[in-house]
Amino acid sequence: MRLSTRYRCVLVALFLIGPVFAAKLASAVTIEGRSSTQFIWYNDIIDGSKQYDLSQYLLASVNNIDGNEKFSVKGYGKLDYDLKNGYLNSRLYYLYADYKGFLNAADVKLGRQFINLSAGSALVDGIEADVNRIGPVGFVVTGGRDVIFGEETELSSHLYVAGAQAYYMGPRMAYIDLSYLRTYDDSAIARDIIASSYKQYFFDLLKGYASVRYDLTAETFNEVLVGLKYFPTLNLMLTGEYYQSYPTFDSTSIYSVFAVDRFNEYIARMDYTLAAWVDISLAGSHEDFGEGGHAQLYEVGLRFRPTINTTIGVFHDKRWGYPGDLSGYKIYGDYGAIGKWKVSGGIDYDVYERDDMTGQQTAKKYWAAGRYFFSKKISGSVRVEDNVNVNYSKDLQGRATFDVDF
Repeated sequence: MRLSTRYRCVLVALFLIGPVFAAKLASAVTIEGRSSTQFIWYNDIIDGSKQYDLSQYLLASVNNIDGNEKFSVKGYGKLDYDLKNGYLNSRLYYLYADYKGFLNAADVKLGRQFINLSAGSALVDGIEADVNRIGPVGFVVTGGRDVIFGEETELSSHLYVAGAQAYYMGPRMAYIDLSYLRTYDDSAIARDIIASSYKQYFFDLLKGYASVRYDLTAETFNEVLVGLKYFPTLNLMLTGEYYQSYPTFDSTSIYSVFAVDRFNEYIARMDYTLAAWVDISLAGSHEDFGEGGHAQLYEVGLRFRPTINTTIGVFHDKRWGYPGDLSGYKIYGDYGAIGKWKVSGGIDYDVYERDDMTGQQTAKKYWAAGRYFFSKKISGSVRVEDNVNVNYSKDLQGRATFDVDF
């Protein structure tokens, strides 16, 4: 999206100082958020040349607009200037009005927002009402235009979303819901999903959880998750999970006619705090891709804290089976006692084999980062990494930021 110079100036001004004018609406208004100015450099994926971007992110919340701590406005977006090609892009992730206790019955959000039901999630220009003032039972109703971002701009969308969810929150953090989500492609029904999720603690030792989604248009379960966490002691957690996924597509998409296989995964995991200064994690899984395709995976991790300001992590994962083998290592360290600096760095090293024809290949990543605190709310950071793999003998990229919390 190429913008005129006048429009760029207006957009930048509104983006950066708009919340300040909103503060004049009430003497008790408070503004919270973060401004992050970032300079980013990387290799262009098309021609391999150096690419430079200058980005301005703004996260802001204007609170207590009505003087009763009920009405607020929240927003998050960015301006991105491509220094190489000389044009400005903008992206508004969300901007909505939030009113708590509307008619003493519901919390209402109006505007661009992220909606999340057990039946699905979306970024919409629309409304959500959460009726939550009737004891342990609540109801959510939501809908709007589905917002879709392209690589550089927001795409013109003719997709619409409507959904509803009923939920119960009981003792011992018990929770269960039943939800429904429908999407439209113009006037045609693209997706029709019904779903439920559940979690509950038992005897201070167990947490059970589950979720299931059923696609009414494809007439199949497209996602199932069942899990159990066991806490025999304060420093030990054991997890067992089963996950199933069956990809389904919008009924209006050409991909809906393609045959796909159901994916199944079985996971076992242990997280153990051996001492105040070391954590151990072990995990193993079995993956079933259908039509005889299977794979196994295990992960081992150690996290050390030799001092209050130091963390060192060492991790290894190995995978074999369909569609290829991998053996990888990751080492990182954080240190936060160098005056006003916090520094970190790490190395990732992977050896992989996609098939017998390609043989073994390696991928390496080296990275280092630091953050300097000018004050409690003002800081700057630098992160640089280099990737060496089958595509690049040197892929140096990084980011420098200047962050202000307010």
